[in-house]
Order: sequence, then C-alpha cells, then structure tokens
Amino acid sequence: MAKNLTTRNDDYSKWYNELVIQADLAENSGVRGCMVIKPYGYAIWEMMQAELDRKFKETGHQNAYFPLFIPKSYFSKEASHVDGFAKECAVVTHYRLKTAEDGSIVVDEDAKLEEELIVRPTSETIIWDTYRKWVQSYRDLPLLINQWANVVRWEMRTRLFLRTAEFLWQEGHTAHATEKEAIAEAEQMMNVYAEFVETHMAVPVVKGLKTESERFAGALETYCIEALMQDGKALQAGTSHFLGQNFAKAFDVKFATKEGNQEYVWATSWGVSTRLMGALIMTHSDDNGLVLPPKLAPQQVVIVPIYRGEEQLEQVSVVANELMKELRAKGLRVKYDDRDTQKPGWKFNQYELQGVPVRIAIGPKDLENGTFEVARRDTLSKEIMKKEAVVDKVVALMEEIQNNLFAKAINHRKENTTTVATYDEFKKVIKGKGGFVLAHWDGTAETEDRIKNDTKATIRCIPLDEDTEAGSCVFSGKPSARKVLFAKAY
Repeated sequence: MAKNLTTRNDDYSKWYNELVIQADLAENSGVRGCMVIKPYGYAIWEMMQAELDRKFKETGHQNAYFPLFIPKSYFSKEASHVDGFAKECAVVTHYRLKTAEDGSIVVDEDAKLEEELIVRPTSETIIWDTYRKWVQSYRDLPLLINQWANVVRWEMRTRLFLRTAEFLWQEGHTAHATEKEAIAEAEQMMNVYAEFVETHMAVPVVKGLKTESERFAGALETYCIEALMQDGKALQAGTSHFLGQNFAKAFDVKFATKEGNQEYVWATSWGVSTRLMGALIMTHSDDNGLVLPPKLAPQQVVIVPIYRGEEQLEQVSVVANELMKELRAKGLRVKYDDRDTQKPGWKFNQYELQGVPVRIAIGPKDLENGTFEVARRDTLSKEIMKKEAVVDKVVALMEEIQNNLFAKAINHRKENTTTVATYDEFKKVIKGKGGFVLAHWDGTAETEDRIKNDTKATIRCIPLDEDTEAGSCVFSGKPSARKVLFAKAY
C-alpha cells in the first residue's frame, strides 16, 4: 500500500491531493476537470447522504428529480441569477453526431438545436417553471422538495472534491405562502446542515449571513455555515437561501389565498455537495492518512488476524468471526480481513491510511491470553484488552473518538480565531498564521473589495451568534455595529 505522504507542514495542498488518491477516495478522470469517486470515497458520501436525507424527511421534505438540461431562455427570466452563473455554464448546441469521410466522428452541423440547452449549474429555473403547474392554491403550500443530483459548473482550476467541473449534491427548493414561513425555512435548513456537520462530521461551524456581494445569485439573503481547515483557510460547508418572490415573479408562480386573492409564493433553496468530503478530510486527517469520525466511517472496526499457516488462521478466525458477530449485534460496521494475499503489516498500513476508527489484531498469543490488541486511529494508541471486556469498550470507543475529533477541531478553531482592532493587526494575522479573523466592517462593498484585493481575505459571514458591539471598521475607520468573520478561503 502506497503511503509516504507529503507532510502537511511541507506542502498542505500536495498532502491533500496525495491523500485523496492514496486513500482510494477519488481520482482525476479522462474528462478535463471531472473526477471519478471511487468505491471507498463514495461509501463515505453515501453515509453523509443517508443521514442528510433522513433529516430532510424528518422536516417534511420529499425527494423528486428534474431534468439535467435547461432551456437557455429560462435563465434570462431572472437577470441576477443568470449573471451569477453565466461564465460557468456548459452549453449543448447540437443533438447528433455523424461519421465523416475520413471515418472520424464529428458533430453534425445540420443537427443544431433550435434553442441551446444549459447543463444545470443549479436547478432554480427548471424547477420554478415546473412549480407554476404544481401550485394553484394555498392548499398546495408549503411545497417542500429536495433533489439529489449532479451539476456542472465549468471550473478552470479544479481540485478533487473541493472544486470540480461536475459534482454531486442535493438541492432543496421550497415554496411558501408567506415571507415569514420562507425565512423560517431557510434558517431551519441552515441549522439542519450545522447539526449534521457538527454531530456527524465532527466539524465545528460558524453560522451566519453572507454579505450582499457574496450572496447566491438571485437571493435576498444567504445563510451559511463556515468551517476552518487545518491550514487556516475557511471552507463554506453549506448554504441556505431566502429567495423572496424573485423566481415566483419570473416564472409566474401564484396561488389563490384563503380570501380568494392571487399572490406570488415565497421561495427558498439550499444545498450541500461532495465538497463536504474535502471538509472532512482537511479537518481531521494527519500525516499518516485519513482520519474518519465513527459516524461516517464505512467500516468502524476492522479485525486483522495474525497467523502462520492455515491451522492458526482457522483458530483465529473462529474467535474473530464471533467477535465480529457480537460487535455487529451492537450496531457497529465491522470487517474481518482474512485475505491471504497481503501481510498483516500491509493491512495495518492500509486501514491507518484509510482512517478506520478502530483496528483489532488477533493472533495465537491473544488466543492463549484471552486478549485482543485494540488500536485507535485518532490517537494512534494501542491497548491490550481482555476478551470479555472488548465489545463494551469498543462500543464506547465510537462515541469517545467522535467526541475527541470534535473537541480537537474546536480547539484548533479557538486557537486560530483572532479578534483585531486595526488594519495593521488584520494584515499581520491574515498574512501570518491565518485562520478566522473577527473585525469590524463598515458595511460597504467598496471596503469589502479593497480588503479582498489587498489581502485575499473575504468576509466569510456575518456571524449570527456575535452580539452587536459598536466599533470602527478596521479599514475605513467608519462606524460599525458588529464584527464580521474574515478568512482566506477555498
């Protein structure tokens, strides 16, 4: 099993790229800017997907599916929306290929579409065109729909999971009778995301509002959750948008009120993507490889036999299979790796690289002593446990490891969050240790742009849990009512 990863201190970006590939999560494909998510990586995504889908359904949402292709004319109906995605759109212009005289395959120039189709960068336009037919009365509201899908955004500089031309995600699109209900929905989904990322991914987040220049194209308000990676950069982990009535008016989605009046519905959209895989990797992993929180690990425990010859393997396997059965009965995901094609040391290295939370080794001496060697991935520590106690201890380890990873990430964020009062302090922190920087901002796009151009730091969000506090903008010196969160970001 390949290892020898570049260390995070030597080159964090190279470490990340090597880890994604060596841990068998994903690889670059033959299509420029697109990735192949390999089975192990996809298994982690499925764990995320399953829990999020459960949460969506608990909050009353249903899944549906809408077309991959969107007529170009739909985008022109909401001007700010198309402006936000125009440079990222992949466009289908023809519907047929043909064989040329030299035997090559070419586009048939006579098969041009009457109207170009956009490969969805997001589905607001096609969904709101559909909602016009679905919504007629207040009885049809609220309409709470989620879609699991892929989208295409023509990225020029790509990184596996973090930024690819095609990626997987879910996108919720809801319609409501009142502004209050729609805002409550947008806030609820931000909280759903935050709860999932913190409790399952063990990644602490800051909940907040985006500034006007950072909002989703066509939104009146964008709620977000921001996470801090080990290299001091921020990563946007999820967004939820209050769309007002912009899309309803653009696509003429009205409903009859109880009083018989015709009104436009109020809208939201919200989504997270396979970018969460990048957040998971960069929050917890180390120079030895991937570190997974137990709640999202495809295999929470792996059992590796130590033996010489078939007779010893048979003896160890009896005990190992019984242990696997007992652990599975406790609800754990367990693998017994009795392959004879690889040595135990190779297996240890593989499972360490792939971040399996707990590894149990069983050999002839363990059978004699009634003990097992239990290794934790998060601390790289080992402990000899008595056979009769191992099941309960391993079950307890799942929660302990999950909590330890979250506490470690919280401490990292705390140590790398700095409050500054002057622009000199601001620049020193941003260009030095990085991390989150809390500073007063005067609320203008001009100041926001000047700071971004000067330091490459952006306002990640206006934190919702920060109290109002009168002060002066670090850049302009103008009055400010509260601090905002700055950072360099992915």
